[in-house]
Amino acid sequence: MDTVGWWSLVRFAHVAGAALWVGGQLALSLVILPLARHLLGPEAKDSFTAAAGRRFGMLTGTVFLPVQLATGWAMAWHRGVSWASLAEPGYGRTLATKLALFVVVMLAAAGHGIAHAKGRADLARALAVVSLVGSLGVVLLATALPAT
Repeated sequence: MDTVGWWSLVRFAHVAGAALWVGGQLALSLVILPLARHLLGPEAKDSFTAAAGRRFGMLTGTVFLPVQLATGWAMAWHRGVSWASLAEPGYGRTLATKLALFVVVMLAAAGHGIAHAKGRADLARALAVVSLVGSLGVVLLATALPAT
């Protein structure tokens, strides 16, 4: 595979991973969980939603996060991004903002899982919303970056 093809594959993996993460959050929030609340009894609903959350969290930690970190780092390296360039107007600041928001999203997602496990439903719900809205912000910022 030539260099252009390789970097297209890296970029595709990065974009596909982001689409799966955000799409999964949207599918859980807008389709799966509302249906579970409507169709299942309280005990079955709680068991199902906890299992769905654990499964999504497991996939996030074992697939999504490693792919995003590896491909993101590779694309930044390929573009010649340095710590200093993250402070420069344009690409650097946009990427820095995207990275900072990504960290916030991951912390909110982890906090959601912890709050849910501890039975703090209101906090878990708020952190889920922060994670989802932040994820959409990450995608929005990504669209402002030129292809590497």
